[in-house]
Amino acid sequence: MREIVHIQVGQCGNQIGTKFWEVISDEHGINPTGEAQAASDLQLERINVYYKEGLEGKYVPRCLLVDLEPGTIDVAKACTYGKLFRPDNFVAGTSGAGNNFAKGHYTEGAELMDQVLDVIRKEYESCDCLQGFQLCHSLGGGTGSGMGTLIMSKIREEFPDRIMTSFSVLPSPKVSDTVVEPYNSVLSVHQLVENADQTFCIDNEALYDICFRTLKLKNPNYSDLNHLVSMCMSGVTTCLRFPGQLNADLRKLAVNMVPFPRLHFFVPGFAPLTARGSQSFQAVSVPELTQQMFDAKNMMAACNPLHGRYLTVASVFRGPMSMKEVEEQLLKIHDKNSSYFVEWIPNNVKTAVCDIPPKGLKMSSTFIGNTTALQEVFKRVSEQFTSMFRRKAFLHWYIGEGMDEMEFTEAESNMNDLVSEYQQYQDATTENDIASGEDEAEQTPA
Repeated sequence: MREIVHIQVGQCGNQIGTKFWEVISDEHGINPTGEAQAASDLQLERINVYYKEGLEGKYVPRCLLVDLEPGTIDVAKACTYGKLFRPDNFVAGTSGAGNNFAKGHYTEGAELMDQVLDVIRKEYESCDCLQGFQLCHSLGGGTGSGMGTLIMSKIREEFPDRIMTSFSVLPSPKVSDTVVEPYNSVLSVHQLVENADQTFCIDNEALYDICFRTLKLKNPNYSDLNHLVSMCMSGVTTCLRFPGQLNADLRKLAVNMVPFPRLHFFVPGFAPLTARGSQSFQAVSVPELTQQMFDAKNMMAACNPLHGRYLTVASVFRGPMSMKEVEEQLLKIHDKNSSYFVEWIPNNVKTAVCDIPPKGLKMSSTFIGNTTALQEVFKRVSEQFTSMFRRKAFLHWYIGEGMDEMEFTEAESNMNDLVSEYQQYQDATTENDIASGEDEAEQTPA
């Protein structure tokens, strides 16, 4: 079995992570006390990817919950599925990171690191063959961004050959929780570019838009948003958890989706999304799913794919459907919108089909796109960062924790390089463009 160790860090990470465990426990027929009540054998066939067996047939999530303050972790313990998690796998500090990347990455977070690594090693040793780690965190706060990226770099040192996937919640202008979000985000993207193999970019603005426009919720709360994220995470990990026609794993996904090592940021999407009252008015079919899936309104990051081009796309279809029909529909979309797909990567749409639909739906599809339009998100954060950094606003909080101004400058230029790389590949049309782009890249000092 190819196991995965799941790590959730900070308030946001723990909330979306806990929701994710609720959704997949439900899908695998595991009740809140960890007993299997599966209706079919398929539900338990690859259960070991995310769960390990405890005593008396109890299934325990291979999961680590970390935060620098005890509040969120107490909430996770008290929720419906709180009894599922192993008590030793809760690691909580007492002081909190106070929305400060430096506290999470250098001072408070570093003090908890030994405890975290002990739990990770224990989980690793109980695996037969670990395929990788997945991390849930946000980039706006202090713990998720600072400590999340610290855990990532430590795992990279200790397990360099394992895949590192992150579900990262990026800040967006309409839903801003803190003033220093741009600082924390740029500092953590700087780390993600180097240490992650694949990053699913989710942001609250896009989730709010989906809730308002598509699901017609008047005032969506965080549990609605978290539910959307968990549906998406459940879709992305379907191929790992159920036997499908194409048994994908994290590495296969990375190899097919990441054409250049730094451009490993994906935009996720989910279909069908329909308002609660109008589900019965629409039959869900493969053409309908494909159509919805490529719609900008279904994307979970606030960037418009029509402003860029797709480098690669992966789609996971779930439910009773024929592989042939799926392939035909995707080919149709590809041909119709060929100008939005780069022509120098032929066949850049990958599909996987799994027979088991998610709870409560007849069929669904999950979209993962590696698009150059994502530079919009990075540009936006970078502009906010620059306008504060130019005046050195709020900088003393970071320098007081032992950071250096130089690190900010480095992180900023790394982010700007990322944006210009996206632009370079968006404009690349013929072989000459790419070749000349590579020559330039070789000449510029790293």
